[in-house]
Parts: sequence; C-alpha cells; structure tokens
Amino acid sequence: MTKNKTKDSNDKNEVKQKNITKSSNSRKINNEFEYEFGGPVGTSLNLMFLPVIVLVFAQLSHVGNISSIYTLWQDPISTLYPDGTNLDVIFKCFIILVGWFLFQVAMERLLPCDIVYGVKLKDGNRLPYRINGHLAFWVTLLILENGWPYMIEKKIQLGRVPLAHLYDWYIELAICDVILCYVISLYLYIRSFRKGVILADGGQSGWTVYDFFMGRELNPRIRTFDWKEFCELRPGLIGWILLNIAMASKQYDHLGYITGSMILTIIFQGFYVWDALFQEKAILTTMDITTDGFGFMLVFGDLAWVPFMYSIQARYLVYHDPHLDYLTLFSICAVNFFGYWIFRSSNGQKDAFRRDASNPNLKHLKYMETKRGTKLLISGWWGFARKINYTGDWIMGLSWCLLCGFDSIVPYFYAIYFAILLIHRSIRDDVFCQHKYGEDWLEYKKIVKYRFIPGLF
Repeated sequence: MTKNKTKDSNDKNEVKQKNITKSSNSRKINNEFEYEFGGPVGTSLNLMFLPVIVLVFAQLSHVGNISSIYTLWQDPISTLYPDGTNLDVIFKCFIILVGWFLFQVAMERLLPCDIVYGVKLKDGNRLPYRINGHLAFWVTLLILENGWPYMIEKKIQLGRVPLAHLYDWYIELAICDVILCYVISLYLYIRSFRKGVILADGGQSGWTVYDFFMGRELNPRIRTFDWKEFCELRPGLIGWILLNIAMASKQYDHLGYITGSMILTIIFQGFYVWDALFQEKAILTTMDITTDGFGFMLVFGDLAWVPFMYSIQARYLVYHDPHLDYLTLFSICAVNFFGYWIFRSSNGQKDAFRRDASNPNLKHLKYMETKRGTKLLISGWWGFARKINYTGDWIMGLSWCLLCGFDSIVPYFYAIYFAILLIHRSIRDDVFCQHKYGEDWLEYKKIVKYRFIPGLF
C-alpha cells in the first residue's frame, strides 16, 4: 500500500516536472522570451567588462583621482605592477580566497542554526535553509581578532590577523576573485543540465552566453547546501567588512591613528552587513532567491562586486582622508540613520504583512485584494512609494560617499552606480509584477503613483 502511494506520488511529480519543462520550452518556441541586460550581446559585454571595472576602481581608489584612468588605459600592466608582477603574491591570494570561502562554508554547516523554509517552488515544494549567518558574522570577527595562529618560541599562540597586507594585495585579490567567479559560474552552468532540475524562467533562452550570465538553475544545491542563499550573504558580504577593517589597519600604519571618516565608514557599512545577516530569513522572499537563476550575474555580484566595489570608500580613505570636522561627521551620521530608518521600517512592515496580514499591529494598514488572492499594501510606507525601501537604501549609500569629502568623484561611484542599479531593478520588478498581477497591478499603480520619492518620482 505504501509503495503504491509512493509510486503515485512520484508519477505525479514527474508529470508536474514535465509540464514545467514543457511550459518553458513552448515559451521559447513561440519567441516570447523576454531578454534583459541587452540580451546575448549585452550579457557578453557584461561578462568582459564588469571584471575590468572592478580592477580599474581598485587602482583608482588607491591613486585617488579619475585622471589616472588615462595612464591605466595606455599601459595597464605597468600601471598596476610598476615593479613587475609577483606570481607568489597571486598564488597566496588565491589560497586566501579559497580558504575564506571554505571557512564560511564550514561555519554554515557546523554552527547552530534555525531551519526556515523558503517560498513554494514550481513543483509545490518549499526548500529548507540553514539560517545562521548572524552567528557566522560574530564568530568570524572573533577569530580575526583573537584566533590567528602564530609560532612564537616554538609554540603556537593565537592573536590578531595581520590584515594590512590585504590593502597591498587588493588588486591581486580582485584578480583571483574574478577568476574564481568564472570557475564557479561554469560549474553551476554545467550542473544545471542534470535531470529533474528546476530552472529559472529567465535562464532558458537557448543562448549559451545569456543563460550562463543569468543562471539556468533556480536553486542549485549539494544536498542541503544552497549555493545561492549562501553566496548572497556570506563570503562576499562578510568579506566586505574584512576588507574595510584591513583598510583601517593600513591607515593606522600610515597615519598612526584612524580618522573619523574611516571609523564611521566601518560602523555604517558594518551595521549594514550586520543588519542583513540578522534579518537573513527575509532574503528568502526576495527576487534574487525566488525568481533569478544562479549564474555569473549573481555569482560575480555576490563574491566580487560587493566586497571590492563596496569597499572603495575605505580604500580611498587610507591615503586621501578629507579630515572632516565633528559637525560634518555628525550631519553625515544623521543622513545615514535617516536612510536606515526608511529602509528598515519599510522592509519590516512589508515582511510582517507578508507573514501575517491579520496581525493586530498592522490593522491600521490598508490594502487591495488581487484576483490571485494576495494583498497589496497601499498605505503606511508602501502608500508613499512602490519602492520606498530602495530610497532609504540609496540614502545610506550616499552617506558613505559623503565621508570621503569632495576632492574626488572616485568614491562617489557607489552612489551613481547604485542609483542606476535600483532604477533598473525597479523596472524588472515592475515587469515581473505586471505578469504576476495583470490588471490589478495597473490599478495598484494608480493608487500608489510614485516609484521612489512621494510627489516627485
């Protein structure tokens, strides 16, 4: 009896999987596939030039001005390595990166965790996730401060990790990280052709370069280890803070003290990372996890772009600190926490509503019913603008740039890039919601008219 039930269940799952595949194939046959990022041509350019941007800004944030890009363009090798390339350092950096990645994997596997289930997938299942990123964050900092083994008088003793070297090896680390991202992305692309894999809708174009960039498999896993959720919040995000601390260590070696701008950069960005890890389960309902495949776009973004492009301010401040006065620093603090208040309050309100719309604490909120049976908030933070959380996020990022003063545009790359990213992401979300809600989404946009800033935009 039990065997028959199991067989029936397996047959149903197989039919369901075939229907999913069939639906995806018919979408391609009918030429209904919707390309993003400029299609195969645009994604090819991204594959080539995104790593170049990382390496260029690694150098610009060291030199401190945008004019050096001309020298870098003329002779990149001599500019990056005036004393010649050091293969020994590159080898060390590759070992460091692989060791760092495996160290974070070990903590994800071994530290105590909460098991939280994600959203329902196409096959009706919900995947379990090990939520312990917050604990991993603190254990990492503890080991960095007190857990590095030294050999002193033939005895192993523990002490602080010598992080200042990471400033000197920053470009080599970035090069090795880019290579590692290509390797991981290739591995994920190849394994996505396994039988029975659930594919992301956006990664089934049939163009190899496009699918490689966007990611074919929705939730690549090795048993219970989820590649995408792990990379979203662990090696790159915590690595960003590690690099910031390394920059502060280098500034101390250079000046004999750490400046106010550097301290606030570490506090602001450290708090941002801590908050993301503390709220780790909230990521399970985001577009990255629920919709996007895990290809080069997210692999590179998580593991290379975040740690190296987001640490530009700290790297710039090592030799180019503007030495801002206390009043200016206090004003920038106010800007940062204003942005955080918008960002966290709006996200918290949305997350609480998604989990339990009947919560008495949310009874003051208004919403509209959709034909899908779901509810869309039209009051509170989400009555002001459809992407009000993005506005708060950008304001926080702007405050990080302001800490660098106004002598160079280099540290402001983050604010410029992030504005473009959030606008593009909001457009992607809008298209996705249009498909999801149909006419209800058009009605919703008539009620909540603005995208980012109430009354303006």
